[in-house]
Amino acid sequence: MKKIFFLLVLSFIGISSFAQKTEYYTKSNIQYYNSATNKSDSYINERCILDIYYPKNTKGFATIVWFHGGGLTGGNKEIPEALKNKGFAIIGVNYRLSPKAKAAKSIEDAAAAVAWVFNNIANYGGDTSLIFVSGHSAGGYLGLMIGLNKEYLKKEGIDANKIAGLIPFSGQCITHFEIRKENGIPDTTPTIDTFAPLYYVRADAPPLLLITGDRELEMLGRYEENAYLARMMKLKGHKQTKLYELDGYGHGMTEPGFPLLVNEVNRIIKENKN
Repeated sequence: MKKIFFLLVLSFIGISSFAQKTEYYTKSNIQYYNSATNKSDSYINERCILDIYYPKNTKGFATIVWFHGGGLTGGNKEIPEALKNKGFAIIGVNYRLSPKAKAAKSIEDAAAAVAWVFNNIANYGGDTSLIFVSGHSAGGYLGLMIGLNKEYLKKEGIDANKIAGLIPFSGQCITHFEIRKENGIPDTTPTIDTFAPLYYVRADAPPLLLITGDRELEMLGRYEENAYLARMMKLKGHKQTKLYELDGYGHGMTEPGFPLLVNEVNRIIKENKN
């Protein structure tokens, strides 16, 4: 009798584990501008698309919007493997690239993509109060620009302060080098103007977690840019700014950065529940 009971318990555990395993869907190449805008510009129609990876038959999940890197001149949308199967939706975004479009257009695209998420993620089961914006390098820059300069999302009818958290990986905090290049300014001439996240430091911004590689291995002064942004945000009175420097890693520091991103998302989810 004990043996039968033991087998029944094992069987139940196995069935329960199988039942609890979350399945995920992926939908690809969703256009995030409206049809009129897509028809008006062939490059928007081609390039301004996103992929969504989300948990099936689940309600109230968090969403991470991920912008790829590539210096605003290259790269393609991606759903990072390290972020899969964590209970989140992951949205990989394409945006227009220089020189086919002015680099600043990519910021407008980033805002349009995030607005699409706010307006549509509930249809997939997501919680609109748990939308996080992240990305690597140029992608981190785009997230910072639309998260700190509220005007980009305001044009899309979204309050940037509704973003649950900004978590850029090695994002440029001064004016992006591709925008400087378009204006004849060298890589080694730092500039802070209206295309610099640093221009928009403010106390009421969403929680901000800055992640960079080792200062001695990073691209140009990328760690120092982030350190200065962190300092200025704190001086402005922002209470939730953190900076992590990943010793021993250069600019391509995404793999050790992903667990920090996941931890930050889970921290804010838990904080919101409390």
